[in-house]
Amino acid sequence: MTPESHPTERVLLGTWPTPLEPMPRLGRALGLGADDLWIKRDDLAGLGGGGNKVRKLEWTCGAARAEGATVLVTTGAPQSNHARLTAAAGARLGLEVVLVLAGTPGSSSSGNLALDGLFGATVVWAGDVGDRELSTAAEDVVAQLRLRGAEPALIPFGGSSVPGARGYEECGRELLVQAPDLSTVVVAVGSGGTMAGLVAALGETRVMGVHCGAVTDPGGTVAELATGLLGRDCPAESLRIRLDQVGEGYGSLTQGALAALTLTARTEGIVLDPVYTGRAMAGLVAAVEEGVVKPGRRTVFLHSGGMAGLFGHQVTVAKLEAALTPSA
Repeated sequence: MTPESHPTERVLLGTWPTPLEPMPRLGRALGLGADDLWIKRDDLAGLGGGGNKVRKLEWTCGAARAEGATVLVTTGAPQSNHARLTAAAGARLGLEVVLVLAGTPGSSSSGNLALDGLFGATVVWAGDVGDRELSTAAEDVVAQLRLRGAEPALIPFGGSSVPGARGYEECGRELLVQAPDLSTVVVAVGSGGTMAGLVAALGETRVMGVHCGAVTDPGGTVAELATGLLGRDCPAESLRIRLDQVGEGYGSLTQGALAALTLTARTEGIVLDPVYTGRAMAGLVAAVEEGVVKPGRRTVFLHSGGMAGLFGHQVTVAKLEAALTPSA
């Protein structure tokens, strides 16, 4: 069963529209005007702690339920936000959820994994595998579920498929109502669907993605999804994707991300995570320094969630605890 086969089905899982809020203190700290920098709060989407996957799951889970699914199966890293929100969606819809995660028991703790358990998901550990092997492991799980008489639906990695990306096409339309004068939307690029949907609604020139290391070809991944949404060719060369914030790879903590998430917290009281939104904000900081993002134009930072992932990232937690101001 493939959710893509019913692209018009949808279930309501989030609370829309999400707020668009000013960030004047952070804007001034970066050298922008007090009214230049805004944040789209998709971390406040409601379901399961919020985040960008909620918009995608409305479409992929809607199609799965329309086909009679009794079990949702998806894949991810141990601290996958998508896996956590799939578990939450299953709980909301009364469906069993099986998460096929890379790694082994005990290789990661707290954060999203704790919430996976709270929402009642079953975890199948696939071992130290790459994307292709992880996908094969998920297909094996689907086959086993069918043998026991279940009706499984395989939700794509990161929720990113053409139907799933439609959720961010809608988000782009929300932004056009909330900020018709927007110049640039800055977004983390993981599995690609969030940026692709925004591009479909706003065009290639107004969306700046920041690659986080989740896929090997971010431009090609986003372009393929955007092409499917638009019904016309969207070449990778037309996209604005920064590749300079990956550092040592997905899951690693970069100095830029640490500095960006610390500055955001201390100027606006908003929490970012080290893997996605922290990197995206570091990309925005670099774009301002380079003059790519300019004062006098409205820039929107899309907050795609991920606070639970912060608490599962032990290196970041240790650094933040070490930075506590000692009492007098």
